[in-house]
Amino acid sequence: MSRVEVLKTYKLFIGGQFPRTESGRYYKLMNKKQDVLANMCLSSRKDVRNAVTAARKAQEGWSGKSAYNRSQILYRIAEMLEGRKAQFIEELVLQGESPKQAQTEVAMSIDRCIYYSGWCDKFQAWSSSVNPVSSSHFNFSVPEPMGVVVCIAPEHSGLLGLLSVILPAITGGNTVVVLASEHKPLSAITLAEVLATSDLPGGVINILTGKTSELVEHMASHMDVNAIIYARTDATEWQQIAYLSSLNVKRSFHWKENWFTSAAQNPYLIMDTQEVKTTWHPIEQIGVSGIKY
Repeated sequence: MSRVEVLKTYKLFIGGQFPRTESGRYYKLMNKKQDVLANMCLSSRKDVRNAVTAARKAQEGWSGKSAYNRSQILYRIAEMLEGRKAQFIEELVLQGESPKQAQTEVAMSIDRCIYYSGWCDKFQAWSSSVNPVSSSHFNFSVPEPMGVVVCIAPEHSGLLGLLSVILPAITGGNTVVVLASEHKPLSAITLAEVLATSDLPGGVINILTGKTSELVEHMASHMDVNAIIYARTDATEWQQIAYLSSLNVKRSFHWKENWFTSAAQNPYLIMDTQEVKTTWHPIEQIGVSGIKY
């Protein structure tokens, strides 16, 4: 007996929940044969605001977790991706990748999660310092998370590129709002299902789908976003981001990495979304007479 296949509904991921887009608009995702793969949400300015609010609400709790705990959570995400490899490979193939390319991308995505889980409790020691000063003080410099980071994920890599821009930011204690690839968004929402059932607190990662041309202005001009990472190649979009970010003193970064190389994972990417805090502490000295000063 024939049956009608139950197709998956792809929504947004905001605050640990799966809402439909506030705009009520969708776009048809097509494959190379022009077959419809899914109806994807066209996120609106209101969706961006909701996602930033969720990220801000989660930021204090996430940055307040121990580095060891954040490491455990990232490793748990890798474990769950490993258990759903077949599903991610199938979706990447549907979006135009060869089976071999899809297998490579999924494997590298899992390995990238493990890589950054290992840096959670190490990057602060690696990047902090005790600074020499001429006065009677200790002087320490320590990195701290900026806060809420917007990531515009690469267009050509639906899973690896997405994780490669998210992981450095959350490793350092930031929360993120990420815009997934417009043409390869399926893996992003499936990743959200993994995140929702992992130990990751709701709001740490928020995933939107839609058109960059409609959302980039709202993301770059939002006053409660501390930094924005642009990982695509459109020069006009990048110029718009750089200009709008400068108006509200938002940090902006244009990442042009080849995400399929080991060079695309490094602690310097973590440091892009860190502020360096310097603390001065007086040294108690004892004079010849035994008097402290």
